[in-house]
Amino acid sequence: MPGGGVVAITGTTNVDRVEAPVTVRAYLIVAFAAFGGIFFGYDTGWMGGVLNMDFFIKQYTGAEYPDVKFPGVNHLDQSVVDYRKSTFSVPPWQQSLTTSILSAGTFFGAIIAGDLADFIGRRFTIIMGCGIFTIGGILEAASTGLGVMVAGRLIAGFGVGFISSIVILYMSEIAPKKVRGAVVAGYQFCITIGILLANCVVYATQNRRDTGSYRIPISVQFLWAIILATGLALLPESPRYWVKKGKLDKAAAALGRVRGQPLDSEYIQDELAEIIANHEYEMSVVPQTSYLGSWMACFEGKISQPSSNARRTALGICMQAMQQLTGINFIFYFGPVFFAQLGSISDPFLIGLITTLVNVCSTPASFWLVEKVGRRPLLVFGAAGMVIMQFIVGAIGASAGKNTADHPANPAATRAMIAFICLNISVFAMTWGPCAWVVIGEIFPLTIRSRGVGLSTASNWFWNCIIGIITPYLVADRPDSARLGSNVFFLWGSLCCVSFLFAYFFVPETKGLTLEQVDKMLEETTPRTSRGWKPHSTFAAEMHLGEKNIEIPVATEKVTAKHETV
Repeated sequence: MPGGGVVAITGTTNVDRVEAPVTVRAYLIVAFAAFGGIFFGYDTGWMGGVLNMDFFIKQYTGAEYPDVKFPGVNHLDQSVVDYRKSTFSVPPWQQSLTTSILSAGTFFGAIIAGDLADFIGRRFTIIMGCGIFTIGGILEAASTGLGVMVAGRLIAGFGVGFISSIVILYMSEIAPKKVRGAVVAGYQFCITIGILLANCVVYATQNRRDTGSYRIPISVQFLWAIILATGLALLPESPRYWVKKGKLDKAAAALGRVRGQPLDSEYIQDELAEIIANHEYEMSVVPQTSYLGSWMACFEGKISQPSSNARRTALGICMQAMQQLTGINFIFYFGPVFFAQLGSISDPFLIGLITTLVNVCSTPASFWLVEKVGRRPLLVFGAAGMVIMQFIVGAIGASAGKNTADHPANPAATRAMIAFICLNISVFAMTWGPCAWVVIGEIFPLTIRSRGVGLSTASNWFWNCIIGIITPYLVADRPDSARLGSNVFFLWGSLCCVSFLFAYFFVPETKGLTLEQVDKMLEETTPRTSRGWKPHSTFAAEMHLGEKNIEIPVATEKVTAKHETV
């Protein structure tokens, strides 16, 4: 090519030279990519509030407003509280359907996105997700009944599935190892910001008695789609995607942009060499096969072997399932409905807003903890902390008894329950919230990474969907429900016990390692001994990359490089 040159990739034996230094550019790129978490969070936040809006309830049930039915009666009067429970509330089956159908769409979207990310790239898959999400959002905003709302949420779910799975993949592949945990935790932080923004908008529109009460919160989502799609159109593609496609010149160019280094930089050459060598090693272990065979590769090997694809896939799927089974989204999906049932809260929307604010303020602590303490300890101690908090909430609720005409609500018990719910949220926000996303972005080899992350994210949405379906039937104070009320926290606490055991026995420590070094660590250690493992060789050395004389054409006037060769 005119003005072009050639860079010979030979690699390094120095384990400290397998990644370029951290730059401001790398921070900015991954920070913007984390913006995709707002989609996840905002949707989680607005649905619970909308389900408790007076206009929305009247539109879906046809029941008269409480202040019309009981003119001049205080809204905390037992007759008004009983009317809201029995008549003036969206039926559990409609709550279940409208909440869970998005998760059903997202489940399939996350799986499909894994294939698309390998075919058209990480960036374009996310941009496509923004477009699909916008179509679904238009239907949601236009709805005046159940049918159109359900259709809109199903379509929007496909888009959210694309975004939620591939954003994690993209961030993990471009983030520097020293701060990868922190910046991927930023995705969870964006989720919490999305929930907070949704609650703020819902709180501002809750008292409107027109379609603007729910259409305004829904329509704000379009802004997130525009910002994310526009920004990603300007960002570089993942270098590891180009290596997987065999386009090493584009991989070098993308890596140079991500790291803020010239293409003939020793750091760029050494890092690219390690990615190429790792990919060649993985391809020698898992050779090319048919389309179905490439999916089956996700489940190859013994489940008892930490480095096998089957073990990694099971780890990712179970990790995301455990995150959802902590019960955190019960609070964010059905918080206002649950708080209203307690009977002594004058403004359940405000309490929902407070719990969301606790979530946002607690999450930034994970940026430091995930790199200082590590992924594994945070997951183990986080699960233990949530067990304690949730059992306390359940015990307080059980001792206070149900809120009935013969047994009025106890305001002191309600305040104590809310306090421990907030502590539970804080523990989750610093541990399982971000760490579950960090781990699934790190454990998969390049050959199955997009599908592995897709399957793991699909697991998140599958259990999100299950929780959305069953929760109204667990806690609603209706004859067709289990009427668990606050006792549901005993269920979430018991599931957190399972999360504790899972984290202790199966989750490895991946702090401070490149994605390629994680592969080596899983081959040589077990989860309980992984914390003490240190890298001792490079894939470039083991694959004798220097003997292969790989040359990459680049458009540059002068190409010079001196670096340690194998």
